[in-house]
Amino acid sequence: MKLLLIEDDPTLQTTLVRSLSRRGFEMTTCGDGGAALDQWAACQPDVVALDLTLPHMDGLQVLTLARQRGWKTPVLILTARGTVGDRVVGLNTGADDYLAKPFDLDEMEARLRALVRRSTPPASEGDAATSHMPTIGALQLDRQSGAVHFGAQVLDLPPRELALLQALMNRPGRALAKERLFELVFPGEQDVQYEAIEVVAYRLRKRLVGTGVELVTLRGLGYLLRTKGVEQP
Repeated sequence: MKLLLIEDDPTLQTTLVRSLSRRGFEMTTCGDGGAALDQWAACQPDVVALDLTLPHMDGLQVLTLARQRGWKTPVLILTARGTVGDRVVGLNTGADDYLAKPFDLDEMEARLRALVRRSTPPASEGDAATSHMPTIGALQLDRQSGAVHFGAQVLDLPPRELALLQALMNRPGRALAKERLFELVFPGEQDVQYEAIEVVAYRLRKRLVGTGVELVTLRGLGYLLRTKGVEQP
């Protein structure tokens, strides 16, 4: 699930990126109202978390322009403005939900997932598995919860191994570059060495033993998940 976080507080932004990435969100951030619409158009998110107090353009202005352009992405407003009048203005402008600061992370996650569920047309029985449950061998990713199932069991993985597995399963059959995987597994963590992604890949490779799925390294391309015994062309 792709989330665009438009928030100018660097501490809150870092905290949310780290926490929500571990919960299965693919994060894109923007801290400037003036650049928010360009970022919105570029990343095509499934849901937007939008702060109201932003530099160069107020969050309500950003939302108004987005709706005028016909963008229907669900929007959760995040703000310290807690009065009923402020909430009404935000909802009338085109927001789908409202969360006043400070807020509980579990509640934020629940509201974001609910917005995406409400905005997604019901999948037909034939395409439900491919739209919400990408499958590689006996592994199946639930995009709504972020859990990876092995048969009837949920794989119990540390956050970084889980983030790496989610990133690869979200793009079945595609190799992902180490640089992109590093961004997804260590979002906003500037004190982590780039080689750390190789350590996470090594650990995940060991945890996948016995699942029938293996993590392979493609020289010059990155990492790829495949079922054992299937050779890449």
